[in-house]
Amino acid sequence: MNSPEQKSIRAVEPDDIPALKRIIDATDMFPSEMLDDMIAGYFSTGGSEEIWLTYNDNGAKAVAYCRPEEMTDRTWNLLLIAVDPDRQGEGIGAALMSHIEDHLAAHGQRVLIVETSGTDALARTREFYRLCQYDQESRIRDFYADGDDKITFWKALQA
Repeated sequence: MNSPEQKSIRAVEPDDIPALKRIIDATDMFPSEMLDDMIAGYFSTGGSEEIWLTYNDNGAKAVAYCRPEEMTDRTWNLLLIAVDPDRQGEGIGAALMSHIEDHLAAHGQRVLIVETSGTDALARTREFYRLCQYDQESRIRDFYADGDDKITFWKALQA
């Protein structure tokens, strides 16, 4: 297996949306029709601080989205990362995480957090963050629903 190439990571463009929706549907992240509202501000305001990336080698294979946390000093939150299920385990998600971390660190940002569910169904996701050297920082019990805790992971960014 070849490692994903950094040159395949680029900013999301409007033409990517149908492929990104397929990835979101395939990974059961959330209803993909929500993507239109989530990304609308990114396309309409050229100066948006949000980061929307895709891993695209002859068609989108992954998507990642992060934004600065309000009322913090250079803390960012990764709100979405999804890799086409047919391409999971190839290092694409790790390449996206590394790309985001490097970009944020190069721009003087301090911290990247990521939140996920504590359900058994997302155990693999939590292990992915640990493998990317994120520390589990908190657990808020029953946050999303009864029996569905919110787990927060944290990583200091190095310039």
